Amino acid sequence: MSSSLNFFEQLSVRYPLIQAPMAGVATPGLVAAVANAGALGSLAIGAGTPAQARQMIAETRALTGQPFNVNVFCHVPARRDAAREAAWLAHLAPLFAQAGIAVPSALAEIYPSFNQGDEALRLLLELRPAVVSFHFGLPPADKLAALRQAGIRTMATATSLQEAAVIEQAGIDAIVAQGVEAGGHRGVFDPAAPDEGWSMAVLLRLLVKRSRLPVIAAGGIMDGAGIRAALDLGAAGAQLGTAFILCPESAANAAYRETLQSERAQHTRLTASLSGRLARGIANRLIAHGDAPGSPPPADYPVAYDAAKQLHAAAAKAGEHGYAAHWAGQGAPLARAMPAAALVATLVAEMRASGLAP
Repeated sequence: MSSSLNFFEQLSVRYPLIQAPMAGVATPGLVAAVANAGALGSLAIGAGTPAQARQMIAETRALTGQPFNVNVFCHVPARRDAAREAAWLAHLAPLFAQAGIAVPSALAEIYPSFNQGDEALRLLLELRPAVVSFHFGLPPADKLAALRQAGIRTMATATSLQEAAVIEQAGIDAIVAQGVEAGGHRGVFDPAAPDEGWSMAVLLRLLVKRSRLPVIAAGGIMDGAGIRAALDLGAAGAQLGTAFILCPESAANAAYRETLQSERAQHTRLTASLSGRLARGIANRLIAHGDAPGSPPPADYPVAYDAAKQLHAAAAKAGEHGYAAHWAGQGAPLARAMPAAALVATLVAEMRASGLAP
């Protein structure tokens, strides 16, 4: 049976609440505000260079003395397929034409995996954040051992019992149980493997019964009542992402914020058409086009993301935001706009009103 093992107490984090990493949305200001309010903030560095990662971590530390989490991507490097990539670009050609730019002649693998090279590992060993978390899989054993020896605690995303077992066997400190409701990328280790698409509640209950590690619930949680429900189901804590997008400290642009506060937030989709891996976002023109019957498979992750980002950048100059990756979970209609510290305080008050006194 799972136990919290005092995971949050060991980190000196007051509340059993984690702000999800959210690459491209989480900023040093957001992470620090969450940490200063008594929760665990998370900074994603997988979408940037080591130099950018160093700067973001330094900026966060300048704003808070509290512990925070640094998240990395551990995906298998892209399987490059010239024919598949050409077919995907040909499928997107009408959208590029509408955006007023030529179809790219080639696409790039824009996000390297943490499992490639050692530069990111050396950075983390030097800077020693309190927590490092992994998405899309795990690093090799030697990298995990180095992080452990540096006194860094670790978390990893699981979407299945099999992934959770691998995480536990690897000596990770906590499992993030990501339900299918969650916004952003599903953390599956192998995107070609069968995916049961379990809800957060079902996955959480299974892992609590079968794992000795603390399990963090993620997916569809937007308020203190949701956090309390996850804790009642055996979670050691809850991770919220979409709930923090509307905080002024996040990097979400005006179009993202407007969409999340509109009726469109009721319509989220799991799609690979934006990045090449399944991710949940608010339905838009690119998702509709990429997922239409008869569409070719997208280029592999993160190569397809290069196409989507180029398309969005061009269209956005003309005020068209229908190609943007507005990642959001199924709880998106419950999003609230308030400063991060106020949101943490509100979530804690709601937990207390539900019977929890952290």
